[in-house]
Amino acid sequence: MNNLVCPLDFRYGREKIREVFSESTKLSLLLKVEAALAKAHSQLGNIPSEAASEIEKKACLKWVKLERVKQIEQETKHDIGAVVKALTEVCEGDAKRWVHLGATSYDMVDSVNALQLAKACEIINSGLLELNKLILGLAREHKSTMMVGRTHGQHALPITFGLKMSCFASEIDRQIRRVKQSKEEISVGKMLGAVGTGAGLGEHALEIQKIVMDELGLRAEVGATQIVGRDRYIHFLSTCANIASTLEKIAQEIRNLQRTEIGEVAEEFAKKQMGSSAMPQKKNPIRCEQTCGLARVIRSNLLPAWENALQWHERDLCNSSSERFILAHTCILLDWIVYQMISVFEGIQVYPERMRENLEKSLGLPLAESVMTKLINRGVDREEAYRLVQRLSAEAVSQKTAFSGILKSSKAVRRHLTLKEIDEATDPKNYLGKSEELVELIIKNCRK
Repeated sequence: MNNLVCPLDFRYGREKIREVFSESTKLSLLLKVEAALAKAHSQLGNIPSEAASEIEKKACLKWVKLERVKQIEQETKHDIGAVVKALTEVCEGDAKRWVHLGATSYDMVDSVNALQLAKACEIINSGLLELNKLILGLAREHKSTMMVGRTHGQHALPITFGLKMSCFASEIDRQIRRVKQSKEEISVGKMLGAVGTGAGLGEHALEIQKIVMDELGLRAEVGATQIVGRDRYIHFLSTCANIASTLEKIAQEIRNLQRTEIGEVAEEFAKKQMGSSAMPQKKNPIRCEQTCGLARVIRSNLLPAWENALQWHERDLCNSSSERFILAHTCILLDWIVYQMISVFEGIQVYPERMRENLEKSLGLPLAESVMTKLINRGVDREEAYRLVQRLSAEAVSQKTAFSGILKSSKAVRRHLTLKEIDEATDPKNYLGKSEELVELIIKNCRK
């Protein structure tokens, strides 16, 4: 009987990053840390080299079986204790007594967390780079494609679709840099025992910690208690939440632009795909909607991370249970929505004609600022120019008449602007500012 409960087991998540946080990978990494500890002790003369070699040889999944670790944990009620006992069982001779010498459980756990999270950063960053390449390509392709810019849900000024996309790309580029910073921040382990003094490791404790961390490719926490400082985890998960918000922002924009009354872009819709079980005509932006929903879960995982920073004295156990959820789940879900958005942009449908139609629906009113600026440049007081253009805009709406026609029939406007100047001021292609130049600048910056 299939009794799976967590959607990560059957609905969301790519195998590549799920494997990073799998039970077998975690056990393999825990054993790697145990092997590095034995090696460090041996190098400093604390244990016989033969014993260290035996521990290193047996500290792998070939010898230590996940099933046996689980069986032991059922008895001991201690996961790391179970790993230590399972490794001890397979070691021959004198090596048994030197396993886990001077270490505490979270020397192992936090070092493994660092290895897993650093790998997750690499995978997530790879996805973000792939996504940004697609968005930048779209930005360049549509750097001159006019559309209406919207503020407060209403038509504002003309922009280009390429500029909209390049702004998204610029934000993702910043997130890519933040992931690199987070990897640096999180790639920290410890090997200083139960309260961070290193007493159980003997007089060479700091040297042992350095050897272990060098072996693992990590930096040593300076000033650890029983655990690595959870401010590091807050930094990492905050970055994940920040990225999730960027992805939701992009997905939400696509959803809005796909609305029936707008219809300027759309997710690709597969030949046999169903939009609704009840309405055959529906083509829903399901990947963008899924991205928005899961981004909210990712952000919600940040709250336990803040709470976990509040430890009793040198450490309590309250962080342990929640971190089993929030670290793996956040990384797997973030990677998933990155690739959902890659899928969206690989097949996105763009409708420039509809963009032009929507721009024209406003009767030219998005060019009101252009007209006002022209009047000001002709010597009209700004307040006077604003009120005049505001009144004429209202007339165009009430009469359902083109704004340019209302302007041309206004004696107040004609005292300052010619018919040609009115046409120029109300042509959207003349009021795109530096849109194309900005697109190219952003593309250049993102490639640095």
